[in-house]
Order: sequence, then C-alpha cells, then structure tokens
Amino acid sequence: MSLTVPGLEALELAGKRVLVRVDFNVPVDEAGAITDDTRIRAALPTIRAVLAAGGQPILLCHFGRPKGEVVERLRVDPMGVRLAELLGSPVMKLDESTGTGVARAIAAAPAGTTILLENVRFHPGETKADERLAREYAALGDVFVNDAFGASHRAHASVAGIAHSLPSAAGLLVRKELDAFARVLEDPEEPFVAVLGGAKVSDKLKVVDHLLERVTALVVGGGMAYTFLASQGHTIGDSLFEESQVDLCRAALAKAATLGVELLLPVDHVVAERFVADAEAEACGVDIPAGRMALDIGPETRTLFADRIRTARTVVWNGPMGVFELEQFRAGTEAVGRALAECEGTTVVGGGDSVAALALLGLTDRVTHVSTGGGASLELLEGKLLPGIAALAPAPSA
Repeated sequence: MSLTVPGLEALELAGKRVLVRVDFNVPVDEAGAITDDTRIRAALPTIRAVLAAGGQPILLCHFGRPKGEVVERLRVDPMGVRLAELLGSPVMKLDESTGTGVARAIAAAPAGTTILLENVRFHPGETKADERLAREYAALGDVFVNDAFGASHRAHASVAGIAHSLPSAAGLLVRKELDAFARVLEDPEEPFVAVLGGAKVSDKLKVVDHLLERVTALVVGGGMAYTFLASQGHTIGDSLFEESQVDLCRAALAKAATLGVELLLPVDHVVAERFVADAEAEACGVDIPAGRMALDIGPETRTLFADRIRTARTVVWNGPMGVFELEQFRAGTEAVGRALAECEGTTVVGGGDSVAALALLGLTDRVTHVSTGGGASLELLEGKLLPGIAALAPAPSA
C-alpha cells in the first residue's frame, strides 16, 4: 500500500478552473446553524493556494444523506456563508452542481471568487459512482483536486470519478493526512504502539490483524476489549459482547503471541449497574460481576496503558477507552489522551470519538496529527487503499 500521490505542485493552476472536492459535512443544530466548522477550516489552505496561484476554485461537497433527492434543509448555503467569513474573499454558492447554468455562472464569476456547488448527494448517481455524472462534474473544470480525506474511502462520482477525466492531484489537507499515516504505517520509529478502543470489536478486528504485523505493542480498551476478555475465559457481566467474534479474538491473541507482539487488555474496570447519566461508578478487578457492565478502564489499567504509550516513539490511537461523554467514565480516555500528549514520539489520532475526546480534554494541539476522517483513517489502518486516493495515482507506465 503506497500513500504517495501527486500534490498541487503537479498541476498547472494559473488561469484554470480548479474543481476541488472538499469535506463540508459539518454538524449543525436544529436551526441549521453550524456548530463545528473544523472541516471548513481544514480546507482553507488548499482553497487559498488555488486562489494565490491564479486559479478559480470550484468546490464540490456533500452534506448529510439526502439519498439522491433535493432536501431543502440539506442545502450547503450555511457552509458557503461560513467559508466566505473564514476566507475573507467572495464565495458564490450555486443551487445546482451540474449543467449549463452552472457552467455559465462559473464563466461569469469575477476573478478571485470561490464557487461552491450544491450538495452533490442530491444526485442519485453520486453515491453509485455513476460515470456519466462524474463526466458532468469534470466538464465544469480543467483540473481536479481531492481535498476531502474524510470522503476518500468512498468510490463516489465526485470523489474518485472526476479523477478519471481530468489531470488530478491531492490537496494540502489530503497530502497532510497521507504523510501522517505513511509515518506510522510505512516506516514507523519503534517502539510502535497502537491504541484501539470503541464499542464494537467487529469494527476493529481487521485493523487488529493488519497492525499486529507492524506494531511493538497493541493496547485494546473500550467496549471491544470485553469480547477479548471473554475469549480468555474472564467473566464480563453485562458488558458489551459479540459472541460471533470470540474465535476471531482468540486468533488475534494467538497471532500476537506468535509474532511476539505485546497485546495489552484491561486488568481492572470502572463498572455500573446501568448505562445512564447518573450511574454510580464502581471499580472492580479483571473479572466483572453479574449485574454490572464495564464502562471504562480501571485505575491499574490506566497506569499500564499510559506507561506503555509514553515510552513509544510512534503511537496511533483510534477509539476511546470508555463512555467518555459521561464524566464518571472519562478517566480512562483522559489517561490515554494525556499520555499521548506527553509522548515525545510521533502521535496520530483518528476516529471521530477519539478526536472529540481530545478536543474535550483540550489536548488537540499536543499531538502530532489529528485526522479529519474517521472512516477513511480506519480503512488506512486496515491496510486498504482508499478509492479517492487510488484515483489520483498516475497510471503505471507500459
């Protein structure tokens, strides 16, 4: 798996219509107001680079899941307003994303104007990788830039399809993401520690299998840890459990032993009778009693995990250690986050919950790289080549 693709320097931008796929799928409140503009801010360097080079940025993005229909509340007008505020230069938002009307509006736009096209998922062919739709997008531009890392694991028309019709490259955000993951997946400095958490072990076993061949140690917490513990014969009470994954967990433990990889599981827990906001937290040892569910790692485990992380030279983290949204079950995730912040090596964090936890703890600026793509980063950790990235790679010479 190579993460090397052409960057902006590979394209002639001056005087060109530059189609840029961005990820503006931002959270909004009930009134439609943007509550977190991180993804819009992440696209600013590429948009500014295109403008500075004399190109005309034409942005494609998706928002929500309109399922191929025009849904008024899923129009991207708020993103255009916020983008103009952040850019400090004109943004023209159009009500369509293909067609002759769009082409005329682009041609008539004043120099220095960034154009934002309407939600591409209003087209039913977008998520079906429709080639005709991809060509309709491509007809609006001269070159294509993919700067939507968070959508690059999708083989959608505006993500991968356009690249088959135009000279294409990665934007600055995508390049930054790929460089960060290349550092941890292609040539990591050892000791290399991977930290995995989150609810479902079934979501992460492919990641476990891929990383076991690369890491010095694998730290497993969160809900996914309890199926591992059950596979070892421990009692887990009412904790999250996927019976269908037990054999695969045993296989992963055996693989770790064969490869000499240290696989760390929780040795104690913070438990409660129920998962509710006012749950009373209790500590218990490795075996969880009946009528209790583990909702965070315990104090011994926090020390164990944090010590292993601090001494690493490369760390990748995906998934919280517990239900950190509730303060009484946050200590495990906080311990991991603070250990990453104190680690002197390369630290890369992916996955929406892990990123949210870092932000909650005020630690975002204390790690090497925070990924903007949860699903995309997870698939990279599985060893998959993302369709939106593969489409940018030059064809092999004959």
